[in-house]
Parts: sequence; structure tokens; C-alpha cells
Amino acid sequence: MKTYLMHRVLLLVFSIFIFSSCTNDDASNYYEEMASSSELFIAGSKNVPTYFFDNEGYFKHNHTAKGIDGFIEGFEEASKSSYAVNDVVIENSGSWNLSDALIGSLTNDRKYGSKSVRIRNSGHLIMNFDMTNGVESLSIRHAAYGADGSSTWQLVLSYDSGVSWLTVGDVVTTNSTILNTVVYELNELGSARFGILKLSGGSNRVNIDNIEMSIPDVSVGAGVASKDSNITFGNPSDAGVLSDNYYLDNTDYVLSYNNSKGTANWVSWHLSSAWTGTTERCNCFKQDTALPSSFFRATTSNYTNTGFNRGHLCPSADRNGDEDSNENTYYMTNIAPQSPNNNQGIWANFEDYLRDVAAEGNEIHIIAGVAGVGGTGANGAADYIYNNMITVPDTFWKVALILPNGSDDIARVSSSTRMIAINVPNDQGISSDWTQFTTSVDAIEVLTGYDLFENIPNTIESVIEAVVDSGPAI
Repeated sequence: MKTYLMHRVLLLVFSIFIFSSCTNDDASNYYEEMASSSELFIAGSKNVPTYFFDNEGYFKHNHTAKGIDGFIEGFEEASKSSYAVNDVVIENSGSWNLSDALIGSLTNDRKYGSKSVRIRNSGHLIMNFDMTNGVESLSIRHAAYGADGSSTWQLVLSYDSGVSWLTVGDVVTTNSTILNTVVYELNELGSARFGILKLSGGSNRVNIDNIEMSIPDVSVGAGVASKDSNITFGNPSDAGVLSDNYYLDNTDYVLSYNNSKGTANWVSWHLSSAWTGTTERCNCFKQDTALPSSFFRATTSNYTNTGFNRGHLCPSADRNGDEDSNENTYYMTNIAPQSPNNNQGIWANFEDYLRDVAAEGNEIHIIAGVAGVGGTGANGAADYIYNNMITVPDTFWKVALILPNGSDDIARVSSSTRMIAINVPNDQGISSDWTQFTTSVDAIEVLTGYDLFENIPNTIESVIEAVVDSGPAI
């Protein structure tokens, strides 16, 4: 019965697509032909704001309460090796129906992690469960499989548990072999479920990954602190599965890991008073086993007697709201060799300043990282530690975008929004005054080659990223 129902769904949605491309005469003939059918499903459409982002990552922290609290489904725990229609139950989200689709894990499958959905011909990927508390926004990563050509697909929506369906937003064209993102601002307050229908492209295959459902947060308004996405404004290096640009979500922050350097390239996180509290530092530095087993995984002993501190990128005190959050900051993927004067002086002072700003009713989107090779620690200059497995950075940099507490952060950024950027030499004997090391976000982008805060409209981004902050006043 489930297979039959899904074939009816497929017929329904494709009837919409065919009708939309017909002339009036064609449409009349189409309905005359369909009038004799015992199964006629006429679906409408729902216009919603649809945003397309190229080569970036639109991610939020991982929800696991499925249809109640939202989720990110990366299909890592799923298995389906055949294109034949079938249901797949995934613990992180629920049951999905796949037709002319499978869970791919080949080199040619575009994916974050080890798996993604691969759809061909007129296939589909449809939820068998409802989002019972509605959906505020939905984002989907998509790319062409291997060297396949262009295809189109569309999001569909059901309010009646899959009995009837509506098309949603714009038809999406997939022609890049790099995972791009489409975001739908749905603002659905009631129960709903969703699906993806491939419309054109024939045997060309499309990879779908990281489907993210965010539920409405009716408690968050102007002046109310909340825990937001740790990567709202984009994936600076388009981190993915490459060993020197490996995407890793540690729940309380997101990072790009560089296996050749043994440290992160950058770490991104959201800061507000909702994240902070009175939990004491755990000082529990630990190896990050979330990295692939073939990668170098630093341990705390790798830093012993090197003359460099185990320098946090996302600070422990930015995640002291509970023990789990605090412990997450002690994964060694969040650590880099930092000179004691840098770590305990200017870096700590700037961290304290940003927490003070957050406590005054603001939220801050922060990205911090390292650049270059070679610094000076308590034992003198060094380019590497631990048998050259861990690179000592030349500088530590950090950028921060500050907004009053609220929701829909991207839309609230204006040309007067404050951005602070610093770039600090990884040396001893430097000033502890962070204002001595301010620069522009543009300058950090030139230094690193990253596209920071790429989800800000270009006309605004070009203005605020050129500004060098003038001082600590807020």
C-alpha cells in the first residue's frame, strides 16, 4: 500500500509540472485524458521566499528530537543500496520513502560525511512523518553526482500526512558538482511533512544531503537571548570531506579541520547569554575521535613541554552553560599551539570583552582561526611541535559580528552593524591590549582566502567588512 501511495504522490506532483509547461490547448487535452482516471490528484502550490547560496554551508546545531524540535539529517546512519522504491528508517529523523533513489557512499557522491541521497530519473525522497510543531525554515544541500549534467527538482509539502501535496517555492536547478544550498523560509506553524521530487534531467543523478528542519521559536523575540546556529552566516572555506578542509560539527561549535597542520583552519560559533552560566572549566583536553581514523588526532600530551599553550579557538567560558557544552570545547580539534603571552593576555582579554558585550543584551557570531607558520613560545621560536605533526601558527585571528538579541539575524544586518576583527602575532612580549591589533574583515579574507559572513547581502557585506573597528565602546 505504501508503494502504491507514493506512486500516486509522484503522479500528482508531476502532473503539476507538466501542466505548468503546457499551452492552454495542451492543458485541456491533458485534463480530458485524466478525467477518465480513477485517481485524480490536483495539487496547488505555495509561494515562499527561496534563497540560493553557492558553495557555502548553511548549518545549525544538531537537533535530535525529530518532528518535535527539528533536526539535521545527513543520512549517515542510513543504508539503502538499491534504486528500488522502499522506506528507510533513520534514528536521527524518522522514516523516509525513496523511489529511484538510494543512499550513496561512493567517491562520486557529493556529500558531507560519508553518505548522501542519490536520486535519478523521476525519483523522489519523501518524509513518512510529520513535523508536528511546524517548520520555520528548511535548508537542503544539493549537487550533481559525478560528472552528470543538469537536473531540476522541487520541494513538495503535505498538510494531511501525505494524502495530498503542494509544490513549494522555486524549481531548483542542480548543475554544480559542489554542494550548494537552497533555503526555504516556510514559517509553517502547524503539522507538515516534506519531500523532494526530481523533475528533469533523465538519468542525470542528484545528490541531496544535510536536510535541516528548524522549528518556529515563539519564545524568542527582541531582547531575548537564544542559542542560534553556529554557522548562520556561511561556511568560510566551503569545508567538506577533504582532509585539509574537513567539516566537523561538535554541537557547540563548527570547524574546518586541517589534517596536514593538525589544527583547525577556523572555528565558528554563536555567543549570547543563553550559552553561558556558572559551570566550572573541566580542563579535560581530549582527542577528537569524530575525525576519520586515517587523520592525525592530536592529544594533550603532544603539547607537553613545547613552550606553547593549548590555545582554545572557541573559549571554554563561551560554553559554560552546562557541563557537556564546556567539555566540548576541550576537544583537541578546537586547540592550536598559542604563545603564553598571546593566549593569557590579549586573546583572553578580547574573549572577556565579547562576553561582556553579550551580557549587555547582544548576540555575537564569531569565527576564529589561525594563519601562517611559525611562532614564538616560552621555549623560543618554532614552526612545528610533536615531530612536525602540529603546525605552530604565525598569527591567531578572530572576527565578530554583533547584533542586539533577536531573531532572523541575517535579515537584521545593516551597513551600520558592528564588526570587529583582530589579527594577533603568535609571539611572546606582545601587548595585552586587543585594540592594538584591530583590522578589517576584508584584510582577514585576503590573509586566509576565506569568504567570511558570505550570507550577508553583498551591498551590505562590502561596507561593514571594510571597516576597522575604532575601539571597545558598544
